[in-house]
Amino acid sequence: MKKVFLFPGQGSQYPGMCKYLYEQFDYAKDLIKISDNILEYNIKNILTNDNDELINRTKYTQPAIFIYSMILDRYLKDEGYEPSACAGHSLGEYSALVSLNIITFEDALQTIKNRANKMEDIGKNLPGSMAAIINFNINKITEILTSYDNNIVIANYNTDNQINVSGYKDSINELIRNAKDHGIRTIIPLNVSGAFHSPLMKNARIYLEKFIKSIEFHDTKTPIYQNVCPKKNFDSQKIKNNIIKQIDQPVRWSDTIKNMKNDGFKDYIEVGPKNILTNFNKKIIPELNTINCEILTENIKS
Repeated sequence: MKKVFLFPGQGSQYPGMCKYLYEQFDYAKDLIKISDNILEYNIKNILTNDNDELINRTKYTQPAIFIYSMILDRYLKDEGYEPSACAGHSLGEYSALVSLNIITFEDALQTIKNRANKMEDIGKNLPGSMAAIINFNINKITEILTSYDNNIVIANYNTDNQINVSGYKDSINELIRNAKDHGIRTIIPLNVSGAFHSPLMKNARIYLEKFIKSIEFHDTKTPIYQNVCPKKNFDSQKIKNNIIKQIDQPVRWSDTIKNMKNDGFKDYIEVGPKNILTNFNKKIIPELNTINCEILTENIKS
């Protein structure tokens, strides 16, 4: 069964999300054991404990979502599913790389460990935040942001009607306070620890660039669509360059899904916690067939 594999990013996590898969499958135990050695802390408790709030801290959130998504990826492939194409939202792009064997699980997790630690550190030293603007014209958003002297930028083009902005915490709070004056009816602060996909993450990109360049990337026969270049790609060097740029540049998710649809892909499965990307697809192109993998795993919870 061929489906486009979509991997979610930070914000989709919840406590205990991997509990049942860990109890049921040896490969889940094996991946988590490998992960413990790489991360140098016990990720098992964070993934399987219903009450572990550490899962909402960036340092732990990013590895947890990646590991869980990779366990689901293995589950799907054992059940006969294969990706016809892949894409991942922000952090989820690393899961897409591993699913297509472009890089190894180990290299991806080590990168994510470094990425999460650096992003959390930057969030402490340069307090940043993000907010979602709903049902508001993108051109008007761009116009409004010019008055904030580049302290706020567009971080995520999620759908035509949901745009996430990112920047200095004080500036984001000011935008939220003045939203009605700008004509914005709905703006939602996001529960994140930094200004992701903004210039505030420049030092994280510089920090990760040398490490990512040292990793072996492989060409892929199955197309990957990336956040900063949402067209199909097969070339390992281009894929590597795009993942380096991703950390401080916007996620062009709406364009990704539209390009996939134009390339003939109609069937999608979200490989990760919750159904954020499934809901995005319904808003971007309602006629696409999209389900979340967790629906398929419900039978093992009985």
